[in-house]
Amino acid sequence: MQESGENYLETILMLEQKNGSVRSIDIANELEFSKPSVSRAMSILKTAGFITMDKNNQILLTPEGRQKAESVYERHCLLSRFLEEILGVDHDTASADACRIEHVISVETFQKIKEFIRVHDLKQGEEHR
Repeated sequence: MQESGENYLETILMLEQKNGSVRSIDIANELEFSKPSVSRAMSILKTAGFITMDKNNQILLTPEGRQKAESVYERHCLLSRFLEEILGVDHDTASADACRIEHVISVETFQKIKEFIRVHDLKQGEEHR
């Protein structure tokens, strides 16, 4: 899947968590994209089996779409946290960089960062006892 498709799925997941439901116009507003661009992307995601649309034009993630969206969102959150808390990158830069890195990072590197943060959290917990 291309980066743009992953970004759309992640945005759908985030909007769903925030608003309870998602329409194309919500995505267009969130990403500051044109409605036709979003409609085209939704058509591609629907054809690929990542989303469905109900009779009210609400966008729903399929199980496969949800799994992909949650995976991208997890990478984004963990990478943002790593860059900001561990490396000291400012919040906005960390979030922007994580958004780019989340699409190209290898599984191996991501797992190592995840392990590093887990160990870091354990050490922090021990220090506060």
